[in-house]
Amino acid sequence: MPAAEVRIVETERPARDLPIDSVVVTGTRYAADIRHLPMSVSVVGRPAIEQRHEASLLPLLTEQVPGLFVTARGVMGYGVSTGAAGGMSLRGIGGGSAAQMLVLIDGHPQYMGLFGHPIADAAQSMLAERVEVVRGPASVLYGSNAMGGVINIVTRQQREEGVRTDLDVSFGSWNTLQAEAANRIRKGRFSSVVTASYNRTDGHRADMGFEQYGGYAKVGYAISRHWKASADVNVTHFNASNPGPVTGRIYDNDSRITRGMTSVALTNEYDRTSGALTFFYNWGRHRINDGYKTGEEPLDYRFHSRDRMLGLSLHQSTTLWQGARLTAGIDWQHFGGEAWNRAVADGSETSIIDRTEDEVAGYAEFRQLVGRFTFDAGLRVDHHTRTGTEWVPQFGISWQATRDGVLKASASKGFRNPVLRDLYMFGVKNPALRPERLWNYELAWSQRLADGRLSYGVNLFYINGEGIIQTGMRDGRPILLNQARIENTGIEANVAWRIAAAWSLDANYSWLRMEYPVLASPEHKLYAGANFSKKRWTVAAGVQYVEGLYTSVDPEIQENFVLLNLRASFRANRRLTIYARGENLLAQAYEINAGYPMPRATAFAGVRLNF
Repeated sequence: MPAAEVRIVETERPARDLPIDSVVVTGTRYAADIRHLPMSVSVVGRPAIEQRHEASLLPLLTEQVPGLFVTARGVMGYGVSTGAAGGMSLRGIGGGSAAQMLVLIDGHPQYMGLFGHPIADAAQSMLAERVEVVRGPASVLYGSNAMGGVINIVTRQQREEGVRTDLDVSFGSWNTLQAEAANRIRKGRFSSVVTASYNRTDGHRADMGFEQYGGYAKVGYAISRHWKASADVNVTHFNASNPGPVTGRIYDNDSRITRGMTSVALTNEYDRTSGALTFFYNWGRHRINDGYKTGEEPLDYRFHSRDRMLGLSLHQSTTLWQGARLTAGIDWQHFGGEAWNRAVADGSETSIIDRTEDEVAGYAEFRQLVGRFTFDAGLRVDHHTRTGTEWVPQFGISWQATRDGVLKASASKGFRNPVLRDLYMFGVKNPALRPERLWNYELAWSQRLADGRLSYGVNLFYINGEGIIQTGMRDGRPILLNQARIENTGIEANVAWRIAAAWSLDANYSWLRMEYPVLASPEHKLYAGANFSKKRWTVAAGVQYVEGLYTSVDPEIQENFVLLNLRASFRANRRLTIYARGENLLAQAYEINAGYPMPRATAFAGVRLNF
């Protein structure tokens, strides 16, 4: 039915009566009507991901999600260590500390066991059926690191019976090559997805090459009408070179990174209850040469690390009575690893760290629908072996003020435990660090009009945090301390308009005022896009405007820029599509990472085969 005719549905059966972009799982652990959630959630679906024709999901999310910004330094690849990009900021939370943003794959945390931050180059488009972004704390359901928000990559699926194979290859500026193959099968109760990719570029600066291999496989089996089992594995390896900032050339700064994840899940879904038991295991191997500057001698060692994170998650959501839904769960995580320096001359090793920690938590969330109102309350009790116990509450209410409009208000706590790097590694370590904490207060209005062809939303938020970890001085030496604060105020807005069958427009805007500036957090961010699709042609144009982007906070340096992007595709026949895309067509000169000028105008062309 058209979105404007959707009535308030019972909380146990939202997915059956609503448009696909109105049903999310990230903020609830079960498929729920997005209008009933106290938090703000943005959804980016597979059609938008395919239309982008990029190996990474992050540029698309930067455009489509108000308040979200991800740093970049080149045409492809984010890298790790000194000079790396991929810093994620949402509403001014994150930026310089990407561990304040949590990245999930199918609800499982994806961060480096020692340093505690996500690896940006692992967020690959080949994985994703859709991406759900919770804008604001989601610590009740997901614990530490979900302090600023959550990016949940929901993996590919094959819904229809049969076999489908896709091949996609493109080539463009600076010898940039992208290649991806995907095979999806559904036969009776069995389903599978297998995807492989290869990406490389010379980079727009000397010694800025990037090369990546990736593979993903998932199998599923419907044991019965109510029970399903699945297992998946994802491995990516990339080699990245960093020439350093233009003001201070770095030589031989090379990284060889391997990341992997696997999970096994048993899910159930009945009319009045649904849930899952999952086991996941993430691992990584990092080999880094930090390089040397002009006038210095090459390093006589290489940094090596192995990290891991494994965990169990059990949750069940049940309809207690009409309009009432209780979700409860238990999470356990075991994470850590080892790091060492290996001498180039003789291969001898010097240990840096070899340690693991555990975190166990229980949580419950209750949602009650009363007429046009939905009330929400949740609580998490989280225990970390080093920092102790943290209590995390959230509260929210939504009111369907009109048939098509919803008003929401919420208050939620977010927190982040200090990671092993903060506690035990390098000269500024401090084992006495406490968790970072903040409160997010939000008021939001959203509405669908014109039989669902026009939708818009506006959010106002205020964030107050304390105990933020920052380098300070104690006894005459630098050390990490819980000494910084957060006080952010902002507005987010988005609109989408299906003008006609062939034409659509979409735009989003965010304004952020920070009492204490944070890297990679623009004051103004605007994106406006137009899409045309008729017969065999699809054309999309987008403009992104960024003002007041902090590339440095000491001293304060801000950047302003406007980017124009254009994409077009032609479906030659039912199996072959030809496409082209251009980025930064205004050839703007700008930086996102200080000292790393971004590419001027770039062009790419490719083909997609479906059979």
